[in-house]
Amino acid sequence: MATLNIQTGPLATVTLNRPEVRNAFNDEVIAELTQAFTELGQDTQVRAIVLAASGPAFCAGADLNWMRRMADYTHAENLADAAQLAEMLRVIYSCPKPTVARIQGDVYAGGMGLVAACDMAVSVDTAHYCLSEVKLGLYPATISPYVIRAMGARAAHRYFLTAERFDAVEALRIGFVHAVVSADALDDKLAEITNALVNASPNAVRECKTLLNEVAGQHIDAALIATTVEGIASIRASLEGKEGVQSFLQKRKPAWLLL
Repeated sequence: MATLNIQTGPLATVTLNRPEVRNAFNDEVIAELTQAFTELGQDTQVRAIVLAASGPAFCAGADLNWMRRMADYTHAENLADAAQLAEMLRVIYSCPKPTVARIQGDVYAGGMGLVAACDMAVSVDTAHYCLSEVKLGLYPATISPYVIRAMGARAAHRYFLTAERFDAVEALRIGFVHAVVSADALDDKLAEITNALVNASPNAVRECKTLLNEVAGQHIDAALIATTVEGIASIRASLEGKEGVQSFLQKRKPAWLLL
């Protein structure tokens, strides 16, 4: 059985397909996710990417068999292994296409990193979340840059240190997910978000993702202001920028809209 199912098109979907192990990842899954998001990010046909999962859980973190092998790794082998996980998360987070996590079940440990690396997340109301690493004598180092950005430092202090399980309502309250719905409403809510994404200007969305990474958390100084001034001037002069303004003024649909 394939560890991933991939559907391409304007709205691409990457589905974790290891339900028998609660979609836990190992080195094979990490390599395949890295390749999938790299290729989809470069595909001009793709406007947005959904990260989904099969079975009752979204992702339980690291595969137990993989963890057993890691127990015998040298420090150098652990460095190389962790670097591959870090690269997967970086590729998802920096993907030029907008990404949405479709969370149909529980998210634990490294799975939290997958959700946090996506731009948006929609969750069923029955899902539970947990950063369980400290219970195992570990800590969530590799996923921490993404999870802390997603839930905020204050919430991270609690859930990193206590390894408490929390529900979808709490995930929404702390900003880790953007919407919580019943299971039968999950795909409707997902469609609401992805329809907006695939009908936006592809160039503007790509540049907006760069803008978010450059501006978030930065001190508002002359250099940052100059960067934003240059950014708006450049995108106004771009082909899609001109088309967007002209279509608005002429009260017609822009050329990039999907038919």
